[in-house]
Parts: sequence; structure tokens; C-alpha cells
Amino acid sequence: MKFLRNLLVFIALITPLRAFALFEDCKEFFPGLQIPSTQQVGKDLCFDSFAIYYSPQDKKPIYVVEKLNREQLLARRPRRSNQFYEEARLPFSERALLADYRGSGYDRGHNAPAGDMSNERSMAQSFSLANMMPQARQNNQGIWAKNVEEPTRAYVKRAAGDIYIFTGSTGNIGSIGRGRVTIPSHLYKLVYDPKKNIAWAYWVENTNETRMSPPISYQELMQKTGIDFHLPINPVASEKKPLVVDPKPAKALVGGWYPVFFDDYSPSKLDEIISLIKAGQVTSIQIQYDRNTALAKMIASQIEAQTSMTAILIQSSPPDSATVSYERNRVVAIVRSK
Repeated sequence: MKFLRNLLVFIALITPLRAFALFEDCKEFFPGLQIPSTQQVGKDLCFDSFAIYYSPQDKKPIYVVEKLNREQLLARRPRRSNQFYEEARLPFSERALLADYRGSGYDRGHNAPAGDMSNERSMAQSFSLANMMPQARQNNQGIWAKNVEEPTRAYVKRAAGDIYIFTGSTGNIGSIGRGRVTIPSHLYKLVYDPKKNIAWAYWVENTNETRMSPPISYQELMQKTGIDFHLPINPVASEKKPLVVDPKPAKALVGGWYPVFFDDYSPSKLDEIISLIKAGQVTSIQIQYDRNTALAKMIASQIEAQTSMTAILIQSSPPDSATVSYERNRVVAIVRSK
């Protein structure tokens, strides 16, 4: 297996301008286990409830994929956390920073929506900045939430089986922050129902003034984005039978990094992290903070005093918002589990 992965990486390195996503730990999110093809070079990131193909150059997702069904969305919903954090799996030079959005006038727009998450850990992971794109504020809170995300969830609740959803953005109308996070010109959400073998896409301009237009076809979306999502959709008619994938047992949680939030000192949260380290279930810890240096150093020092692990301290500032003072005092321990 190690030889095969090294071979795939080698092929990717010698193939110019060719994206080569692996998604070894979360292929089940993709229809027919087929990874989309694109010329855009990126990195694959697996989370518990979604997967991201991320652009280190644009510092936002190229696309995000989810597999949703009626049971997931009708289950008891976790409380929305609203706790954003920087993606610790990415090198500092490739990640979007909290500070990049400060004073930008753009929202941190979810690709995999918080409203789709069915448990607290997935909810927390959905606030990774790797899952965000600079989105016009009224667009994010208005037309996108009400005319794209809500109708998509409504369809999933009516559907008979799993529905696959790809969300992303394209185009370049500038950038925000010192990290130069690309502002996309257009946003899209592709919905695929394998039982009916139908697909459609919402295509929305990334402005506050945009108006909703009818969904576009799967073929038109591929032309606009340059991404082949490898859906078995006949361009003339949907006569082709849907691709059936043998069901596989549920996998263990795959989101290697997950956040633990400290708005003040919490012995129970710290003890839980230390217990996991002592049990050999953690490979590294990163402590992200802004103003609350004392709390960050206290957490790091206790981890280092009680275990053999070194906690890495990273300082970064969140953007201005109604809760900015709350966010600036927050400390986030990013735990990498085995």
C-alpha cells in the first residue's frame, strides 16, 4: 500500500498541470468512488462528514463534497458553534488565516454548510477556514442560505437514498488579507441523485446584488468550472441506469485534526486531551490564539508538563464581527489524532 501511494505521488509530480487527488480515507463521499478530474492543482483533506479539494494558491476550496440522506438531516441537530479556526494540516504559507478576513467586507462562507452537520464534531470541523470562501455578506446570509442551501436540504429530506453534493467557487475578482485569499466571481452547488440519475447545479454570482436564476445543467457546470465530476449523466437524456456501488460498513471517524475550544480555562477539556496523549492516541497539538496569550501558554505548559508532547503555539487574529472580542479571547487546541 505504501509503495502504491508513493507511485501515485511520483506520477502526480511528473504530470504537469494535472490535479491528482487521492482521498484515500474518504472516497465513500464520492459517487461511485470516482474522484473528479480537474487541471487545478490542490490538496485533498478528509473530514468526518465531508471532503475538500483545497487550493493552496487561492487558499479556499476548489470543491467540497458531501453525501447526505434523509435520516441524517431529520436527526437531532447539534448547536451551531460559530467557532472558526485555521486548518492545521496545511503549511502556514498555504492556509487562509483568521486575520485575512478582517475588515475585508466578505463573510467566511461555508462550502459544506454547518446546517448539514449531524454531530458536534462534524459541526466543529465545518468551521475550518479550509472550508471557507470569501463570500459577499448579503449573498451568504440571503440568497445563498435561502435559495440554495435550504432547497438542497429540502430535496435531500424528500429523497429515497443518498444524495451527493459538490459545492465550490470559481473566477477571481481580487483577494483579501495579507495571505491574498482569492475572492471568487461565482459560486456553485451541484446536486446529484443516483437513484433517479439526475443532477442540476445552482450558479450564483458572488455579489450582494445578485438575483437568483434557474439551475443550470450538469454539462453546463462542467464547462464553466473545467471540472469533470464523473457523474453517469447522459447529456441527451437520463436514460442511463444509475451507477450502483455495493454498500460498505461505516468507517471510523477520519478527520485527523479536530478543534477543542477554550473560551476560559477548562480542567475537564484539558484532562481529556492529556488522557488521549497518554493513551497514545494523539500525534501532535497546535494551540491557536489571538489576545489570550496567558491561557494559551497555560494550556501548552500543562500539556508539556504532564506528557512528552510539545504544543506548538500559533498567534492569529480573527476578522471584525459582532462577536470579535469573544473570538479574540478564544484559544483553540487543534488535536491531531492517530
